[in-house]
Amino acid sequence: MLDLQRLRALHAVFVHGTVGAAAAALGYTPSAVSQQIAKLERETRTVLLEREGRGVRLTAEALQLAATARELLAIVERAETELEERRGLPAGRLTVAAFPSAARGLLPGVLADLAKRHPALDARLTEVDPHLSVDLVARGAVDLAVAHDWDIAPLPAPAGVEQAVIGDDLCDLLVPRDHTFAGRTAVRRQELGGQRWVCQPPGRVCHDWLMRTLRSAGHEPDVVHMAEENPTLVALVAAGLGVALIPRLGRGPLPGGVVEVPLDPLPVRHLYALWREGAARRPAIAETVRTLQERWAGVAER
Repeated sequence: MLDLQRLRALHAVFVHGTVGAAAAALGYTPSAVSQQIAKLERETRTVLLEREGRGVRLTAEALQLAATARELLAIVERAETELEERRGLPAGRLTVAAFPSAARGLLPGVLADLAKRHPALDARLTEVDPHLSVDLVARGAVDLAVAHDWDIAPLPAPAGVEQAVIGDDLCDLLVPRDHTFAGRTAVRRQELGGQRWVCQPPGRVCHDWLMRTLRSAGHEPDVVHMAEENPTLVALVAAGLGVALIPRLGRGPLPGGVVEVPLDPLPVRHLYALWREGAARRPAIAETVRTLQERWAGVAER
């Protein structure tokens, strides 16, 4: 008899690509995941993982077994959903993926509320890029995702994934204290030419939005510094090294050397909760979405 937890570990490596990423998603250590798969190899008398450079590669047999594991895990999920639905109370494990600023500025309060109200619910958070999180939901790797998009970069919604609006996050122009824009009540996008920008690296949603927005206003962006985390970008602005467009969610208090200036029109990104089709029948999903929307009302007012 194949062990379901070992199949879950193999499926996680298939979905996330590495043992380390699979371990993070499952809440295990990498060595624990490796041990689960090693036991599965002994049970099946089959080689499932092969070394490839610094990582691993799933063998053809492993790919076939991972596909079977996906079907079995889907059956188990349906059974758990039906039981939870009959009880009418959020319970069991709920895996949530969220982009970094939501993981920092929104999810701690949401997870604390859920833990207090529903002690039988084991909600677990993983921080991921928003577009990756949508794919993780579609593939069944996580139960719920918090993602965002911009007006000129809509979030792709694959078949079989449902969504609900959480709210709108506003974005401001941040400039050094001695910048010519620092005393302005608003700055039009057409005035942004000739600025030295700090922003996230290419491939990130915020980077792509900045490139498209400035080019649509007739400016070729001059990006002088790139960093993954918004606090790093704020620190670069405070040092007088450039200007940045940074959303308010999870930004935290600004240092004394940084001034917030509204853009005209004000950039907005839309926040969504996403889950697999039909999963909203599960009380844990419905309650988490409700709590996200409830918490957002308080966060947005600040």
